[in-house]
This record gives sequence, structure tokens and C-alpha cells, in this order.
Amino acid sequence: MKNFTYKKPKDLKEAGLYFGDSWKDVIPYAGGTDILGLIKDGIEQPEQLVDLKGLPGLDKIVYTPGKGLSIGAMVTIAEVAEHPVIREKFAVLSQAAGEVASPQLRNQGTIGGNICQRPRCWYFRGDFNCLRKGGDTCFAVEGRNKFHCVIGGGPCYIVHPSDTAVALMALDASVTVFYRKKDRNVPLTDFFVLPEKDVTRENILKPGEIVTHILVPDAAADMRSGYVKSKERDVWDFATVSAAVVLHGNKNKVTGGRVVLGGVAPMPWLEKEVSKGLTGAVLDAGTLEQLASLALKGAEPMAHNEYKIPLARNLVKRLISGLI
Repeated sequence: MKNFTYKKPKDLKEAGLYFGDSWKDVIPYAGGTDILGLIKDGIEQPEQLVDLKGLPGLDKIVYTPGKGLSIGAMVTIAEVAEHPVIREKFAVLSQAAGEVASPQLRNQGTIGGNICQRPRCWYFRGDFNCLRKGGDTCFAVEGRNKFHCVIGGGPCYIVHPSDTAVALMALDASVTVFYRKKDRNVPLTDFFVLPEKDVTRENILKPGEIVTHILVPDAAADMRSGYVKSKERDVWDFATVSAAVVLHGNKNKVTGGRVVLGGVAPMPWLEKEVSKGLTGAVLDAGTLEQLASLALKGAEPMAHNEYKIPLARNLVKRLISGLI
């Protein structure tokens, strides 16, 4: 591991002073469950770590009726999973947080870090000079691509590893980003970046920008939601495919909803056609089958991951049918 300096700022203003013009030089540190592994493996080699834990106001969950949730970026994943209001009103988020890693990692990892984590691709994490690390090859194209993306890829074919980001996008959440005394709110649909736009990054954050809060609109009285995750092992594992669904209305008629998939694309994948098709739908068996068949329309699987398409469609159908 390369030596680095460690800074513990007292507030956001001081934290902003430590960041330079490159993520290679200075990296923020939250729970550390991802970044420390990247540093130990030599993938990240910062000159300095800036510890954001303990910054005032970033470790609270605040629910305001009529407005919704404000979740500080330093709130642990375990706190999100166990919070009574989130369990009651935003079940999809509680369920997704409960699926993250192991209890020990949920107690240490933060919600901000979870949505900003880097891909788990074994070529990126291994001793390969891939595109995401500045090379000229995505080794997954001709290599082991069982867990890589089937849509939204090119020239890199990672999948975004976060469970909570999938649920938050289904809830139409946004993030508050702090930079040099100023805040701005970014819809989660605009927060993530596909490889065709920037092959080296997974989100829009520039050096010195810090996610401080996640904002979730209040749940309507007729809202139901859920999250389901398929994985290789029935223990700590990342999703082969996951699905988050938010529905409004009742069994006889749905007035709206959102369907978001995980494990299939370089970002949480909002299924626009499926979501649009929910509006005004009477969800009988035939309609469910038709809606599910729209998921991953236009997918381009590689040699070893075509299984993700029927798996995603079945998860969507199963999840929606369980909510009506």
C-alpha cells in the first residue's frame, strides 16, 4: 500500500479545502468498506484521504410529512434498513439496504458510499490495465462476462454494484452535492454516468464534490414498493440481477409506477417502457406478462450473460404480482 496522509476535517467547509483537481491525489473516506480495499489492491493510490465521518448533520435520517426523507450520506446502511419510517413507508429502500453485504459491513458502510462505490468487475479489481484504469481494452468482451452488463455498456461493460441506488432511483430520489460552500441537488437519474460518456467514472462527481444528503419524496398513501435480488450464493454477494418496483393505485387499476433493474447495466437501469406501461394498467396475468416482456428491450448480451434477460423479466413479474 502506498503511504498517504490522513485528514479529519471539522466541517464541510474545511473538508473542501483539502481536495485538489484530481481524484488520484485526494479521496474522500466514509465507511471505508470499498475504498480501503481499492487502496490495498493498488487500484487507488491517493496522496491523501479526507475522513468525512463525524461531519455535522451528515449522520441523521429526518422524515418530514408532506416533504419526505432526508438521509445524511454518513448514515450507515444498517440504520437505513432498520429505520421504522423507512420500513413502513419506503419498503423498497429498507429491503434493498437489508440485502447489502453482511451485517458487519452494513454496520460500517454508509449510504453515500454505497451509491458511489466502484464496480466489482474482476478485471478492474485485478491485475489488468483495463479501460477504466486508463488502458485500451475491456477484457470482459472476450473474457469471463457472466456477471457483466447486457444493456448500456460499451466500450466498458461493468455493472453498477449498489443495491440501495436501485431502490432510490425507483423512489425518484435526488442527491445533494456540496462544492466550495455551495449545494446543488441532482436527480439520481442524472447522477450516474454510462461508459460512453466517461469510461473512467461511474458518476458525475468532480474532484472536491461531496454527496451530503439523499432526498426522497414523501410516499403517497396508495404507494407500495418492494425489492428483490438474485445472487449466486445465499450469503453476502452482489446481485446477478435485482429489481425495485414502486406502484401507485390499487389492484384494479395502477395510476403510476417505476421499475428499476440492478446488475444489468453500468448504472441502475430505469425501465422507462415498463414504467410507462404501468400507468392505467389493470394488472392481470396477461398484462403482467406483457409488461415484463418489455424489460431489457434492446439488450445486447455477451457470450455468458444472456441468462440475465429472462431472469430480470421474471423478477419484475414476480415483484409486481406480489405488490398488487
